[in-house]
Amino acid sequence: KGPLWRALFGREADKLEQANDDDRTFYVIEREPVVNTFVSVPRENSSLNCAAFAAGLLEAVLGAAGFPARVSAHWHKGTTLMIKFDEAVIARDKSLEGR
Repeated sequence: KGPLWRALFGREADKLEQANDDDRTFYVIEREPVVNTFVSVPRENSSLNCAAFAAGLLEAVLGAAGFPARVSAHWHKGTTLMIKFDEAVIARDKSLEGR
């Protein structure tokens, strides 16, 4: 939400939330993604969300940093990127909590 988003898009994402029912799932919420600002989507493709590009970037950065996850873009409160971390990431995090 912070430093990576500022480096990529010049500002922070609007919100970062964790799912209530799944400790593997997080949401990055952007009301008006910069990626969508400069794209004209034809009426027949109105469900197209160009912020899926940002989902791919985020998935690549997380994987390269050792936090493998699947990231997908959804229309909800603007654009919501859903991050679902691999189970190994959560297990590693829990094992470090006791240190």
